[in-house]
Amino acid sequence: MEFYNVGKIVNTHGIRGEVRVMPTTDFVDERFAAGQDLYLKRDGNPLKLMVESARQHKGFILVKFVGYDNINDVQTFRDHELMVSGEDQEPLEDGQYYYHQIIGLVVKTVDGDELGKIKEILSPGANDVWVVQRTGKQDLLLPVIDDVVKDVDLNAGVVTVELMEGLE
Repeated sequence: MEFYNVGKIVNTHGIRGEVRVMPTTDFVDERFAAGQDLYLKRDGNPLKLMVESARQHKGFILVKFVGYDNINDVQTFRDHELMVSGEDQEPLEDGQYYYHQIIGLVVKTVDGDELGKIKEILSPGANDVWVVQRTGKQDLLLPVIDDVVKDVDLNAGVVTVELMEGLE
């Protein structure tokens, strides 16, 4: 079974078993909804956890898991990743992609020149920025806007871009 990261437990909160999660998903309401199954990444097999409740708090999500009612029960979860199974991923609309689908794709210009591979995705504001690792050069930051990203071909593993003036 494949798993995909949706957040990281950064600390406990209070004494009643809540954990403070830094979300890394665009689907916060769905992923942390009551009854949702999440998996705690750890050595060996992932631990399956069911969300009892979740709420926003100062840029974090406070999550309580079913059966974990005390701070001592969740203390060892700190600094671990929370994941969702591949089977639980929602289908996306055309033109939308999960991060794991984009990272690793080869970036080429409309002229066919290979620029490098996408190594990371930043979400600083209105649109994502793809970080392209290039050989012998600094990383290239590509804003994910229609003027720049012309085509994403997941089957071929290629993103076609048109570099605007000042990007390179």
